[in-house]
Amino acid sequence: MRVIDAQTLVRIDALQQRYARALDTRDMAGWAGCFSENGSYICIARENIEQDLPVALMMDDSLARIHDRVTYIAKVWAGTFEDYQTRHFVQRIDCAPHGDGLITVESNFMVAYTTTRGRSEILVAGTYEDAIELGPADARFRSKKAVLDTATTPRYLVYPV
Repeated sequence: MRVIDAQTLVRIDALQQRYARALDTRDMAGWAGCFSENGSYICIARENIEQDLPVALMMDDSLARIHDRVTYIAKVWAGTFEDYQTRHFVQRIDCAPHGDGLITVESNFMVAYTTTRGRSEILVAGTYEDAIELGPADARFRSKKAVLDTATTPRYLVYPV
C-alpha cells in the first residue's frame, strides 16, 4: 500500500475547496474548471445505488455535458426558479492511489441552503466518490459522484452539489 504524501493531500484539498467555493459563489465556469478533459459528474441517491437503479438526479458523463449544465443554469433556466444560496461542508475520510495517475478520494459532505427570504436548512448530505488526476500545475476531477443520503430534498436541485 502506498501512502499519500502531504503535498498531494494539500493539492486534493485545494481542489475540493475550489469546487465548493465555485458552487457557493455561483461561479459555474469555475465549477466546470474543476474537471479534467475526461471529466464526469453524477449526482445519485444512495437508495438508487442500493436497489441497483441507474437513475441519477444529474448525470453529466462528459466534459461537454458539464459545460451544457453550466449553460442551462446560466442562460436557459435563468429567472425560472427561486434562487438559493448554498454552503458546502466537506470532510475527506479516505484517499488512496488508484493507478493510471489517479487518486481515489472519499469525502463526507453536507450542503446547507438559504432561500431569498432568509430561511436556511440542510439541502443534502452524503458522500463524494472522486477520481482525481494530478497534473503538473493542479488537480482536477476525472470523475465526481455525489451519493446522496437524503432521499427527498426540501426543494428542487438546480446547482450541482
